[in-house]
Formats: sequence, structure tokens, C-alpha cells
Amino acid sequence: MSYLTPKSTEEALALLGQAGADVLAGGTDFFPSRGTRPQTRSILDLGQIDSLRGIEKTARGWRIGAMTTWSQIQRADLPPAFDALKRAAREVGSVQIQNRGTIAGNLCNASPAADGVPPLLALNAEVEIGSPGATRRVALSDFVTGVRRVALSPGELVLAVHVPSLPDDAVSHFLKLGSRRYLVISIAMTAAVLELDGPRIATARVAVGACSPVAQRLPGLEAALVGLTAAEVAALPVVPETHLAPLAPIADVRGSAAYRMRAVADLCRRTVIAAMTGGTTDE
Repeated sequence: MSYLTPKSTEEALALLGQAGADVLAGGTDFFPSRGTRPQTRSILDLGQIDSLRGIEKTARGWRIGAMTTWSQIQRADLPPAFDALKRAAREVGSVQIQNRGTIAGNLCNASPAADGVPPLLALNAEVEIGSPGATRRVALSDFVTGVRRVALSPGELVLAVHVPSLPDDAVSHFLKLGSRRYLVISIAMTAAVLELDGPRIATARVAVGACSPVAQRLPGLEAALVGLTAAEVAALPVVPETHLAPLAPIADVRGSAAYRMRAVADLCRRTVIAAMTGGTTDE
């Protein structure tokens, strides 16, 4: 067993191929996720690779380096379409966790309750994956394949998350329901990214986490929202159950499956209204 500290992605990929090591990003969930199992494999620490950090505007949108922390995302100068992601960043554990935890670590953990996944789904995010001599991109909706499962082959690393360009006036919001206000695992959470035509919704993307093995977009609800004003969304009595068909919530100590479905129906409506009204909601 070795502790490996590469200085570049090329070195990291070479070492990963040779050693078959476990990858350490921010490290906030590295050992807790192992429970009482001993660490027998080498550890590949990505913390000294500067090229994996930071957020930059590209010709096609935005690139968020894999090792970018949630605190850095909160402080970044990003357009309103990213407000949902920045709100989610403030919900990832404590400030100490936000200072260490990374965007790629949150995705690769593949928890059904990962706070970063719904807003990134609503942003149509793609995951950039590196292997020796090559890179590829995978839609986030295809990258997380199940509970603690992602579409990474042996020897591959996540290098960045890419978000395609959106209109400057696109808006977004994120809401999270838990048993208390802070430092809590979600009962349900919702994110919405909207493009507006005056007071009406031109396009909508709504994603839900903690209500299925993998966070899900709601295409039926998205289609039904097109053309509505904030007042018309507020007047909706409830989100129809048919629009929540992609969800499959479990019952656990945080809530029953039926409660989660009722809660997420209300959260979706409130999230859309808050996005359209600049964040004002009765949350």
C-alpha cells in the first residue's frame, strides 16, 4: 500500500493504471464510506494537481474543474442559471466540508441524496473523463448509474464538469427538505433551471434528488410548465402524480415513500416559483 501524490493529470492517470489505487479528492467521505473495512489498496491523492481546480468560461459554456470545492463554487461569479448550484453548495454539510469537498467527489460518491446532482442535471451538465492519452464526455444523466455506481472504467478519472451555454437571463433555484435546517441528509430536494419569454416559461428543466436511486429529471412536468406565469404556477393545486412517474422513493428513518412524494410535489412548485420571482418563496 502506497500514498501517491501526483502533480499532473498525466502522472495521476499513469499511477492509477499501474497501482489500481483508490482515488482521494476532498476526502470528506473517503474513510466514512468504508466503515470498519481496513484500507488495503494504495491511495491516489489528487490534491496537488492545480489544473483540476477552478471555474472558467469556454466557447461552449463553463468548465468546472473536478477538484473545485463547494466553497469556491459559492464564491464564483456565475450567471443566474447557476444560482441553484450555488444554493446547493451551501447545503453540502458544514462550512468545513464545503471547504474540502469537491464537485467531482460529490458526483462519484453517487449518493441518491447528493446535493450537487439535481442542479447539475437541470443545467444539462456533462462529465469529462480522462484516461491515458484520451478524454471523453458523458452526460451526467448517464454518468451516475445507481447507488454508489458511476460510469468510470478502471484507470479513468473525472477531470471536469461542463455546463453548456445558457441565455444570460436564464434563472434557477434549489430547495432541500430535511429533518432540520442545516447539516442534514435530504428527505427530498428539487432544482429548476428556466428560460423565460417575458413573464412566461419558455423552457423548463426540473430535477429531483433523494426520491429515487439516481436523481431524476421530470420531463412531464417540464413540458406542462411551458407557457405558464409564476402566478399560474402558484395557482396549481398540486403537481399531478403522472408528472412524478420517474421517481421511486424509499421509506427510511427520514420519511415514508408517500411523504416524500407529497413533499416533492410541493417542492417542485415552490422551486419554480422562486426561480421566476428572484428567490422569493415561503420556504
